[in-house]
Amino acid sequence: MADGQKSILGAGSHSMQGERMRGIWTSSRSEWGRKSAGITPPTSLHTKYYDARLPWYTIYPTVPEFSQAVGAKACEEWLKVLPADDAVSIYLHVPFCRSMCWYCGFPTSITRRNASIVDHLAMLGTEISLVAALAPQALTVRDVHFGGGSPTIMPPAEFLALMELLRRRFAFEKAATVAVEIDPRTFTTEMAEALEAAEVNRASLGVQSFDPIVQKAINRVQSEAQVTAAVENLRRHKVSRINFDLMYGLPHQTVQFCVESATTAIAMRPDRFAVFGYAHVPSYRKNQRLIDGTALPDAAARAEQAAAVADTLVAAGYRQIGLDHFALPDDELALAQRAGRLRRNSLGYSADTCQTLIGFGASAIGRLGEGYVQNELTQSSYSRHIAAGHLATSRGCRLTGEDRVRAEIIERLMCNLEADVPAICAAHGFDPILFVDPAERLAMLAEDGIVDIDNGFVRVRQEHRFLLRAVAAAFDAYLDRAPY
Repeated sequence: MADGQKSILGAGSHSMQGERMRGIWTSSRSEWGRKSAGITPPTSLHTKYYDARLPWYTIYPTVPEFSQAVGAKACEEWLKVLPADDAVSIYLHVPFCRSMCWYCGFPTSITRRNASIVDHLAMLGTEISLVAALAPQALTVRDVHFGGGSPTIMPPAEFLALMELLRRRFAFEKAATVAVEIDPRTFTTEMAEALEAAEVNRASLGVQSFDPIVQKAINRVQSEAQVTAAVENLRRHKVSRINFDLMYGLPHQTVQFCVESATTAIAMRPDRFAVFGYAHVPSYRKNQRLIDGTALPDAAARAEQAAAVADTLVAAGYRQIGLDHFALPDDELALAQRAGRLRRNSLGYSADTCQTLIGFGASAIGRLGEGYVQNELTQSSYSRHIAAGHLATSRGCRLTGEDRVRAEIIERLMCNLEADVPAICAAHGFDPILFVDPAERLAMLAEDGIVDIDNGFVRVRQEHRFLLRAVAAAFDAYLDRAPY
């Protein structure tokens, strides 16, 4: 979401590797299933269990369960009692883009001018000062993530000023990760220089697809040359850890298009891939109404595309991480997975072990000791609260003991494809019977061969890992309990 060398693969090896990877997909389905990632071809089970409305379970309880019962007062109290010796993570939301991508599901505003961005950054600075005054002074920062929107469309000088403020208000660990999301179409050398000066060390590039037909259908036209230039620019300015976002399930997308895009991306050798399935919910996002719903692949085709991308990346040496991430063996995610430290948070999979995440900006979500908090969704409302000298928390969720048990079960499933339910329950003082026996969906998943259950230990079969959200949903107490 990559030094001077353009790629560790030359044009010839890129071509040969592409042919080898595409060859996986021209052989019989049973053959490719054995050759690579071990993911079986799509079946009727994908159609039965796939539901675009299922949560991605980056957090639990999920955002629809947030309420106004948790507001600014609760957030203020929770900030004051944060353990002073704990490291924290910070997320800053910059909700602006130069153009609207029709698939986007995030709150963002389109602007061609910098004035509104600069105004928002001023509010971010004020909010940072408000939070720093409430939190313990000894608080240290281990991880910073700028998301959006497209954070790097802000003026470089403003980015440097914001980072300087953060470092003044909080103590940064020496090896802190500072990550920024980037739109390759708008990324400049001046911003690359600012990232280097600010000691940014990870960048996440939105790629999605290299196919021009798909790009036109989602209103995100960007060339391979633009992405390559952004990657080279970042590496030249010492931002060496690179993530790419790819998507499947987009309009007019085919298995061949997916494999070709993944192969093109691999030639740039990013450290990490996030491969997301497009969720078409036009009733929720107006911009998605501009996408031709009849051009979208069905559930079985989506599953085949997801498996094709997974096979292509695994064949190129990437390790599969959880549901939808892939990382080189020496990347932090792969290392965390091997060590059993892989986490799931509001940004997706993470090696960050901080228990506290402080969110800044309109709609930003934070995780504090007692629960989750979210800022006002609109920029106008957010700015009004901050300008008045108040926190902009508008809603949240106070975690119960049961919430914490279910959250850990779901996180282990999403990270490890397995969960020792009795052990997790025992650690929290709960009877596992309360979580396993009433789970109609879990029983159905076991009957269909998607999971194996042994004395409460739940394991998702490797060939059905793309149905992981459906398995996690079996432990979601807030989801509609009607069976599929």
